[in-house]
Amino acid sequence: MCPPPPRGTRPVGPRRGGHRDEPAQQPPEARAGPLLLLGLLGVCYAVAAIGGLASADAGGTYQSLDRPPWAPPASLFGPVWTVLYGTVAVAAWLCLRRPAAPLRPAMVWWAVQLGLNLAWTPLFFAAGQYGLAFADICLLLLALTATIIAFGRHRRAAALLLLPYAAWVAYAAALNLDLWLDNA
Repeated sequence: MCPPPPRGTRPVGPRRGGHRDEPAQQPPEARAGPLLLLGLLGVCYAVAAIGGLASADAGGTYQSLDRPPWAPPASLFGPVWTVLYGTVAVAAWLCLRRPAAPLRPAMVWWAVQLGLNLAWTPLFFAAGQYGLAFADICLLLLALTATIIAFGRHRRAAALLLLPYAAWVAYAAALNLDLWLDNA
C-alpha cells in the first residue's frame, strides 16, 4: 500500500499521466502560458522591426508618391501596425491555449501570412516594386483568410481578433494598387 500524498498536493494518477508513477500531462492552458505569448509577440514585432529596417526612408518615399485623396497620413501607419501585430500574436496564442482540432494547419497559415507580411515592406519601399508588392499583398489576403478560417475552428475569438488586420490589409491592398497604377 502506498502512503498518502503530502497534504496540499495532488496525487499523480492514471487520469492524465497513464501509469501512477508517470507525471501528469499539463493541460494546454499551462503549456501556452505567458512566456509563449511573449514569444509570439516577439515574433510579430520582429517582423515589424525587420520591415522598419527595410523601409528606413518609408516616410519620404510615401510622401513623394502621387497618392489618392483617401490615402492615410504616413503618421498613421506605425500606431495601426503596432496594435495589429499585437492582435496577430494574441490570436495565435488563444489557439495554442485550447486547440479544438489539429493545430498544425492553422499555425502554418499563420506563419505563411506573417512571412508574406514581412516580404511586402522591402518589395514596396526598398525595391520600389509596387506591382510585386501588390501581388504579395493579394497572396497575404488569401493566406490571412485561410488563417482566419483555421483559427475559427479552434477559437472564435482568435478569428475575430484577425478581422481588423484583414480589413487593414484589404485597405492597404487597394492603396497599393492605386499607388502602383498612379506611379508606374
